[in-house]
Amino acid sequence: MNKKKLYSYLLILSGTGLMAFAIKSSYDPIGLVTGGFTGIGIMLRRLTAGFIKGGIPIWFTNLVLNIPLLMISYKLKGGRFIGRTVAASLLLSFWLGIIPDCDIAGGDYLLASVYGGVLTGAGVGLVLSAQAATGGTDLIATLLHIKLRAYSIAQILQVIDGAIIVAGIYVCGLRASLYAVFSVIIVSRVSDLITEGGKFSKAVYIISDKYEQIADSVMHDMDRGTTLLPAVGMYQREERNMLFCVVSKKEVPALKEYIRNIDARAFVIVTDVREVLGEGFLEY
Repeated sequence: MNKKKLYSYLLILSGTGLMAFAIKSSYDPIGLVTGGFTGIGIMLRRLTAGFIKGGIPIWFTNLVLNIPLLMISYKLKGGRFIGRTVAASLLLSFWLGIIPDCDIAGGDYLLASVYGGVLTGAGVGLVLSAQAATGGTDLIATLLHIKLRAYSIAQILQVIDGAIIVAGIYVCGLRASLYAVFSVIIVSRVSDLITEGGKFSKAVYIISDKYEQIADSVMHDMDRGTTLLPAVGMYQREERNMLFCVVSKKEVPALKEYIRNIDARAFVIVTDVREVLGEGFLEY
């Protein structure tokens, strides 16, 4: 097994462990149905507690419900994806089976939703970073993402889990479900942060007649690259030159000061950039 493949499986191992620990220590003890097959498992465990001692185990529900999804995934995503996803699904059920029941939040709904949301989001993010899914609704979201490219996997997952949370109202009550919504939002934000990158930058567009001086200052004083883009001002149909560059957030004040000193009338647009790959930023 090469280092890259080993690293992927270590991510899956760590991610599923975090998710299982959040479920057993935060969600299950107070009935926070945050979505996913594990959320369905929490509901089934409570509904069957009167017939089966302790109810149907969450690990069992998670394992059984994933079987048809894994078969579909094999056809759509191929053996490489399904291999990692089978491993993630089995590991999640394994962790759910061996981690003991505990209530770390002490019955506090707010603490449980925040604590569980951060751990689950981190776990989901690690698994998705390994190009896998733990099965359940995150696998459904991954499959739907094939057709719904305009939305991130985490956004699709949020919608699906929302439907399960609504169902949880009838089993665990309205209060728990409201806190579950809060937790799902945290999961979405944390998983997005991990999968899409956390080193945010700024893209800057500069329109100025003194573009050559500004470009020279950016390249030599700030040691940043810049690109010249041809543009046309539609009001006067006048051809202009526009500079484009990407800098870190902490460099924005200095850049604006350089521009102001060269051309106080320059038109400057500063916008957020989610992730930048390449020299001077994140490595591939």
